[in-house]
Amino acid sequence: MTATRPRDLLVAALVTAVVVNLAVRLTYGSLPAIPAFAGVTLGVLGVAEAIAGSALRARIERRPGTTPVPPLVAARAVLVAQASALGGAIVAGAWAGLALHVLPRAAEVVAAAGDSAGAVIGLVCALVLVGGALWLERCCRTPDDERPDRAR
Repeated sequence: MTATRPRDLLVAALVTAVVVNLAVRLTYGSLPAIPAFAGVTLGVLGVAEAIAGSALRARIERRPGTTPVPPLVAARAVLVAQASALGGAIVAGAWAGLALHVLPRAAEVVAAAGDSAGAVIGLVCALVLVGGALWLERCCRTPDDERPDRAR
């Protein structure tokens, strides 16, 4: 399995941001108001993945008081982490596309001012998910993966 490349996540986020920004420009008048805490769930998932990664890391390193990790559990955790990182990047791009539309208009359009908080909180929480997912993926590496003399 190859590690998630930040470049791929950035490309997914940028493409999504452009598409969502264009869609929002065309349909903003007919969209419902964005709740301020619409994206908080992603932040909670990101924090949970970071905590799970730290616990899994202790088990992979076989620290005292922990049980070893079956390889299938670690492989599933990596798949969850990679899917969460990509999903978080796409959602972050969507929130960024919305934010790019509403933030400049927040001073003059009441609806845009109300949607700005939701867009910013959603973007931050999506980035927390990406960070937690990347941390979980990194924590699933075995000590052999981190040796500098190992060919990649």
